[in-house]
Order: sequence, then structure tokens, then C-alpha cells
Amino acid sequence: MNLPEAVCLYEVGPRDGLQNEARPVPAEVKVELVDRLAAAGFRSIEVTSFVHPKWIPQLADADEVMRRIERRPGVVYSALVPNERGLERALQAGVGGVNVFLSASETHNRKNINKSISDTYPVLAPVISGAKAAGLPVRGYVSTAFGCPYEGRVAVDQVVGIACRLLELGVDELSIGDTIGVAVPTQVMAVVSALAREVPLHRVALHFHDTYGTALANIVAGMTAGVRRFDASAGGLGGCPYAPGATGNVATEDVVYLLHRMGVSTGVDEAALAETTRWLEQALGKALASHASAVRRGQAARAAGAGGDQEVAGRG
Repeated sequence: MNLPEAVCLYEVGPRDGLQNEARPVPAEVKVELVDRLAAAGFRSIEVTSFVHPKWIPQLADADEVMRRIERRPGVVYSALVPNERGLERALQAGVGGVNVFLSASETHNRKNINKSISDTYPVLAPVISGAKAAGLPVRGYVSTAFGCPYEGRVAVDQVVGIACRLLELGVDELSIGDTIGVAVPTQVMAVVSALAREVPLHRVALHFHDTYGTALANIVAGMTAGVRRFDASAGGLGGCPYAPGATGNVATEDVVYLLHRMGVSTGVDEAALAETTRWLEQALGKALASHASAVRRGQAARAAGAGGDQEVAGRG
């Protein structure tokens, strides 16, 4: 297998994860989550979104959260920015990186952005140029690159064409997303191989959701194909409001477990990450969907049961 010594994990939980929560998440929880993730070793964190609050009400506190987070040297604190107004807000709040987005399928793009793909480029162009003028890195998300909830399979040529157009507009990095979690390793290899003919792979990241349980296998396929950057969300939080049936992102702690035991470094402190997801479960008041969290809960339950048995035996 063509495995690297190290990969970079891009933590998207504070934005892509929390935006889909049913109940409001307090700003102080979001701030602490970002601070904990940075302390655990993440160097790229998507903090929030400057989309209009009526579209993503969970992130209506974007300005406050971005201002309150602790800024650690060497960490890029980015945000999703849809248009020039959003960029103005993001710059005022001290954003460290700008992320733009569109879909690889026409129907999803219209549902998500209310525009055709071709009509989206003129909206993104001034955001990208404005961010670059401010000296900020720009990331371009290409959603539904492996499948669309409305159109089904998406043509590889369509994905490559959009990726090339975003690079022409000035984005520094592309995040190719499996928004509804339908991709399998052979499909990942095909898409990455097609991209590699047109795009330097060091500028490509892969973003997987785990709807059918294939996200970890897809990450291994992506690594084997030459990709070294991957998105993940603490606890497996997430989903897309405009992708019916889509479940959460691949869980960061599951990715870290896999990579570390394959001998691939991530720069993330696994114990600190585990403590962060344990804290996050308490903060959100629910069990997280990650395999690692389920294992931890099971171990805790068994330990508690064993302690109880010993106590009863001692009384005898």
C-alpha cells in the first residue's frame, strides 16, 4: 500500500458538525470545542459559517464565536463564506481562512445555494479575490462529488471541471465531498485518478460522510491514490440540511485511531481528542455516533458494573 508517513486532518465539527444539530448550541460550547481541538493538535479548524442566519440558524453567533476563540500560533481558524457580505463579516471577526462552496450536481446546488452552478462562479469570484487580497488562504468545497440525493451518480468529468474552475478563480485547496456518504473505494480511486491528471494532489482534500459505513475505507483508498489531506468531524457530527438522508461526517476519533495504528501520523493527541469528544457528549446531552465513542461508553459501563459486583462481593 502507498501509505504516507503523515497526513493533515481538517477538523470541520464546529461548523459542518454543529450546523445540523436540532437544538441550539450555546456560543460558549462552540468556543470551548474549538479551543479544545486546537489544544489537541489540530492545525486546521473550520470554526463557523457566515451564511445568513436565517439559512443556518445554528451558526447565527458566528461573529461572537470567531472573536472569542483562543488564537494559537500555527492554527488556521477558517469559516464558510457564501458571498461578499459574508466576507465582510468574516474579515471583521478576524477569520484566518475563507472557505467557499458549491455542488457538483445542478439540483443540489440549486437547493443549497438557489443558483445554477454557472451562476455561482460570479458570486464566488469576488469572495475569493477579496480573501486573497486580505492575505487569507481560500478553500473550495465541491459537494455531492460522488453522488447526489436528487440526481444520483455524478459524472467524474463534472467534478474535475468544477475543481479546475475553482483553481482558476484562485482557491488554494479543494475539498472534494461525498455529501451523502454513498462513495466506495473504487469510486474514490477513479475520482482521485481523474483529478490527478489536472490538479496537483497536494491541493486536494477528501471529505467523507459515513452513511453506509464506508468512510474509513474511502480514506484508505484516497491515501493509496495519493491524497494527504482529509476532513473529519469530532464525534461524527454533521449532515446536510439540503441532502435528505445524509448522516454525519466521518468521526475524527475513528480516523485518528485508524491512521495511528497504520503507522500514519496526524499530529493529533489521541487522548486529548478522546477527552474532547467525551466532554462534547456531555455538552450536547447525547451520545455521539462515532465507533470510538461507543467503545469508550461500553468500557465505562463494564468498569462501573465490575466495580458494583466487587462492592457487593465485599459486603458478603
